[in-house]
Amino acid sequence: MPRRVGGETGRFVELVWFARGRITGVRERIAPTGSTVAAVVLGDPIRQTPVGEGAVLLAEEGFLIGPHDRPIVNEPQGETFCVGIVTTPVGCRPALGLAPATLRGRVMDLLRAWPKALGLRRELMTCRTPAEALDVVEAALATPEPFDRHAFERCEAAVQQLSAEPTRPVTDIAAGLGVSHGYLDRQFTEQVGLSPRTLARILRMRRLLEEIDVYGSVGWADKAAELGWFDQAHLIRDFKRHTGVTPSEYLAAQRATYNRTEAATSAGFVPEGR
Repeated sequence: MPRRVGGETGRFVELVWFARGRITGVRERIAPTGSTVAAVVLGDPIRQTPVGEGAVLLAEEGFLIGPHDRPIVNEPQGETFCVGIVTTPVGCRPALGLAPATLRGRVMDLLRAWPKALGLRRELMTCRTPAEALDVVEAALATPEPFDRHAFERCEAAVQQLSAEPTRPVTDIAAGLGVSHGYLDRQFTEQVGLSPRTLARILRMRRLLEEIDVYGSVGWADKAAELGWFDQAHLIRDFKRHTGVTPSEYLAAQRATYNRTEAATSAGFVPEGR
């Protein structure tokens, strides 16, 4: 059950979610989105494995996934019972009070990384409904942590421009914001945890995954041209880096696990089966 967050908090938090039940595949790869994810585990442990970098974490009480550019393997050890927070790309510091650059590519125990989660978890354990749990999370995020508003607003504007046009040169964006390319690159990496070009690559792939119909005929060459890849081979290389599988493997996994309606809301999830 996802919920969009309103008001100023919506500038920091993309959504909060509640999940309880058993997924069809025991393992699934989750493609990066440019966000930081904090998840409070209320039931059975969940194993999180960064692909290509970082240590494996068996999360018994919660996990924190920093900004990353490779997929994370999510492996529930039983019934999933979890409540999560997904920040906007630039929202990690105001939402959680954590420096995203220090979290890049890492999966950590939530209660160690974010001490505020201890009290939040205790409160969530008393909730009787998903809606009540999400209300509790929203209330916990209502007051932002201290942050540099000027740096935030500049990087927020850069993220918005990259979202609208992922292939736009960073030099042009920096000039429009009144700073040098190097200055924006350094400040962006500090505020987002990823460089502008890395986030642009993630956002472009995210748009591709959201647009394709896994039950239809996908024109990969047309998509490559439409979204700014040099050619289809370039798209396929980025696709495999981003999801951990080739486009054809992605389509097969989605079709084998989700019906058409479910697949439309499962972009970026790659079920691996038992």
